[in-house]
Amino acid sequence: MEKNNTEKKYTFKDFLLGMKNGIIDQNPTFVQVLGLCPTLATTTSVINALGMGLATTAVLMFSNLFISLLRKIIPKQVRIAAYIVIISAFVTAVEMLMKAFLTELYESLGVFIALIVVNCIILARAEAFASKNKPLPSLVDGISIGLGFTLALSLLGAVREILGAGTLFGVSLFGENFMPAQLFIMPAGAFLTLGFLIAAVNGIKMKSAENKLKAEKLLEIQEKEAAQSSIKNGKKTEETSDGENKEVGK
Repeated sequence: MEKNNTEKKYTFKDFLLGMKNGIIDQNPTFVQVLGLCPTLATTTSVINALGMGLATTAVLMFSNLFISLLRKIIPKQVRIAAYIVIISAFVTAVEMLMKAFLTELYESLGVFIALIVVNCIILARAEAFASKNKPLPSLVDGISIGLGFTLALSLLGAVREILGAGTLFGVSLFGENFMPAQLFIMPAGAFLTLGFLIAAVNGIKMKSAENKLKAEKLLEIQEKEAAQSSIKNGKKTEETSDGENKEVGK
């Protein structure tokens, strides 16, 4: 017997949904609140935040891809150890490249580049997604989650750099007379900024959900009114036709 090919093809719509899921709906920082160690420690400036975010994105992409390719080969009993070995290989490659070509950024991020190996975001995506899906969706998942993480770190770094140093990308914004709130480039400032940003994101999501619910209710009311109007028009048509039939009978 011939086997029916019932596997669903990966479409551009699936790609867009995957990107939206990783960047907005399941943002690793603002929604899942994962990977807080590098989030709080490396966001004293936008440049550091971008560097850490993009390094993590690169590791996420390739580790997801290779774990997906090897998902049927890796024994379940040792899968976590296998995932860590794969992740550590890509972290080492990224670390060596940064040390060779981005020395200043490498020295600024320091040990946190090596600690990407134990970043719970990467291990979580490997276990929850890459080990259960095909290579292409796994690659897109790695890109979307990585970009969501980079976006969150960059936003956090921008707020902390502007308020804590009065600069953005190292460029002064307010002149020499500006007195920066140095609290924001300290650990306490990282926690405060992250808390306010998470609250803001949740507020926007709640407002969006309320507006969506109102729109759905309004659409439902309009559909009911249209249905009632069509019923009334139908009754009037019937009454008119009955009256015409009676006149013809007379």
